[in-house]
Amino acid sequence: MNRHTLIRAPRRLETARLLLEAPSRAHAAAVYDSVNTSLPTLGFIAWAQAPWTLERAIRFCEGGLKMVDDGECLIFNAFLRDRRAFVGRVDLHSFDFETPRAEIGYVGDARHGGQGLMREAVLAVVGLGFEMGLARIEAISEVDNHRALHFAEHGLGFRCEGRLHHRERNARGDLCDQMMFAAFPPA
Repeated sequence: MNRHTLIRAPRRLETARLLLEAPSRAHAAAVYDSVNTSLPTLGFIAWAQAPWTLERAIRFCEGGLKMVDDGECLIFNAFLRDRRAFVGRVDLHSFDFETPRAEIGYVGDARHGGQGLMREAVLAVVGLGFEMGLARIEAISEVDNHRALHFAEHGLGFRCEGRLHHRERNARGDLCDQMMFAAFPPA
């Protein structure tokens, strides 16, 4: 597995209820609306601490597509198949091709919470990662982000591997502890 594996990876996935697509400028209005609507639930997301402009959403989508095109990461924006409503974003990033492993990130639109849609989207991307040859996918969240910790362990079935002390700065700029979860390919 290497950067070229990511460049050649599918740009579109389908699940029973969702279409997952690599970011595009056409997604910007939906992302803009989602971030601004979901702001009260995004306290742990550093890039979502203030209202967005449409221009910022355009730059975010175009920048995401460039990272995908360059083989830095895989990013998918998830939409309901029937209404094309934006559900959220899932990405595989921070690849270590030698292991091979990656981290997974996900942010859902608050209006679609509790329906299992983000679980469906994340598991589709996890499945793709394992099909591409990953031996490990990590989910890392701040210790105070109880919703994300519960989702990783109980919603996704990732195994908790422990606490990482002072691993990063949080959205407020303070050093914070994080919890590490991991998933492995099916046996």
